[in-house]
Parts: sequence; structure tokens; C-alpha cells
Amino acid sequence: MERAERLFGLECIGYVASDHLKGFWEADARPVLDLDDLPDDRDLIFWCSRAVADLDGDLPVPEEATAFVIDGQVAGLRVAKGTRPDASFLEDLELDSTETRRVDVAGRILERVWDLMLETPEQMIRDLAPASNSSAGALPQGAYSIGNHNLMLGVGVDIEPGTVFDLRGGPIQLADGVQVKAGTRLAGPAAIGERSRLLGGSFESVSAGPYSYLHGEVAETVILGYTNKAHDGFLGHAYLGKWVNLGAMTTNSDLKNNYRPVRVWTPSGVTDTGHNKVGCFLGDHVKTGIGMLLNTGTVVGAGANLYGSVMPPSYVEPFSWGQGDDLTEYRMAEFVDTARAAMARRGVDLDERGQRFLETCWRKGRGG
Repeated sequence: MERAERLFGLECIGYVASDHLKGFWEADARPVLDLDDLPDDRDLIFWCSRAVADLDGDLPVPEEATAFVIDGQVAGLRVAKGTRPDASFLEDLELDSTETRRVDVAGRILERVWDLMLETPEQMIRDLAPASNSSAGALPQGAYSIGNHNLMLGVGVDIEPGTVFDLRGGPIQLADGVQVKAGTRLAGPAAIGERSRLLGGSFESVSAGPYSYLHGEVAETVILGYTNKAHDGFLGHAYLGKWVNLGAMTTNSDLKNNYRPVRVWTPSGVTDTGHNKVGCFLGDHVKTGIGMLLNTGTVVGAGANLYGSVMPPSYVEPFSWGQGDDLTEYRMAEFVDTARAAMARRGVDLDERGQRFLETCWRKGRGG
């Protein structure tokens, strides 16, 4: 959303999404809208959420109906006020008319969920490289940087002695209020969200959203935010939603012993990724107990609570509870109470609307 806003110089008013996301709630997020909810008094731009446009320049908004194209694929559509694209366009991104004006946009369109993780390091290099406000000279005594890429520090960043920033592989950006504890090595490219904490360990090619507390070894991983990994354990080539809590020594595998490509569960069936470095995918509000081990390519649905010494299956249904293959239903009232407590620890209040949305997710996730 923010990338599209920067691209067009416009403000996003909401998302048009699948029916199961109606009622979506998240603090400070735009709402999910029906086509009938959209305003009729202005021109509109529909932009595919899988489209990743380069940010090296603004894209002028045309005055007539226009399709925006990335590598031959339609990524967006501008329509005149009072009109809407066909619902089939939003699903297939294919135009019925060949007469629509087309504008090429630099970038790419993500095809698979693992692209979000595998392509993020290079994307961070492209996004952060234009910044020129390197702050490496402002490091406190006893903290060091090596390499020539930029180190960008936000307001109120607190860095303890005994920290190393490795800038040889790419730039590093620390947002406002980030804390970096002694014994941390952070290798770029990396972007750490506001008020996050690096609590010691080795971090490489990490993109972490706000209020994420990280410790141990994390590599080639995307963390959307509000995640707690405050203890030892390895997290590699992984993609985590928000409000995830990993118990001490939780570790995932991101490489098979036979070095063959990793297969991953998807809603349309188990798929060969074509890549041999793929870790795990954890949905929002996933919790793991101490010592949890996750196999290569494991997918854990939102709201699942896993514990014990037995490795869970490669696909865990949303809102599951238990250990190994012995998984039952995580009761809705207990899930909501846990979510409320976890969010309060980051100063976020789960209000009535948010609770209703989580309850709706629970019912849909459990097939209700």
C-alpha cells in the first residue's frame, strides 16, 4: 500500500479483497471495501497487491482509462469516476478490451508466497540504496561498521557497545526508537522497524516490522511486526505474520539433507518451490513452545498454538492446538484472550471491532 502511494503520489482509501477478508480490522490500516462502497465522485486507481513497482521515480496519473503493465502483466487500472472494472479483472488481471491505453511500469509481480521471502533482500538493496543520509559516523564508541553501503539511523536509536554492522552486502536502516543490544551483528541488506529490539545474536538480510524483539540467529527472513523471538534459536528463510511468539530455542530447517527443492503446502495443493532454501511460513498470532522444531517448508495457519518435543506436520490448520500430529481446536474464547494479552504487551488495545474480526477469522478458519 505504501509503495503504491509513493508511486502515484495518492492516498489509498482501502482494499478490494476476497470475501473472507470482509470486516478486516487492524489498527491504523485501511478498510476492506466492496466495489459498491467506492466513491463515485473521483477517478480511481486499482493496483494489484502483488505488484512491486520500483521507487526510483513518480508515475504521473493519466487523465484517461489506462492499464499499468509490469513485464507484460497487468498490474493496475485507472478508471473514470462512476465506473468500475469487471469483477473478473480484479481476479484475473486480464483486460477485455485491447484498446485501453497501456503504460509500462518498472518492477515485478510476485507469483508465489515464497517470493515474498526470497526476493526481499534484493528488493531492500534497490529500495534503500538511493538514500544518502549515512549515519555510520554517529556510532557510539565500541560499536563498529564495516563495508561501504549506507547505515541509516532514525531518531532515538540506541546502540550499545559491542555491536557490529556489516554493510558489505547491502545497506541497513534502523527506524525510530530501535534498540540494539551488545553482542549483535547485523548484516545488510536489512530494515528494522520502529521500536524494535535486537537483543544479541547474528542477523542477516532481515526485514522486520515495528515492535519486533529478536534474539539468536535470523537470516533471509521477513517479519511483519509485533513479533517476539527474544531467545536463542534459528529462524531462516522464513516469513512471519504479526503477533507471532516463538518460545525459547524454536528452530526451523531451511535446507533439506538431500539438498533437493523444498515442497510447500498451498491451498491448491503441495507445490515444488524450485528452491532449496525455504524455511517456514507462520500466520498471524502463531505461538510456539520452548524447543519447537519446524521442518523445511512448514506452513502454520493463523492462530495456531504449538508445543511439545514432536515436530508438527508440514501443514498446520489455522487455530490448531497441540503437539506433533495430535492437534485439536484452539478454543475461540481462549484464543481471543491470548491475543488480547499479547497485543496489550505492545500497547495495542483489542477493541470490540477487533475482537469481532478475530472471532470471524476463527469461525472461517475452523470451517464454520
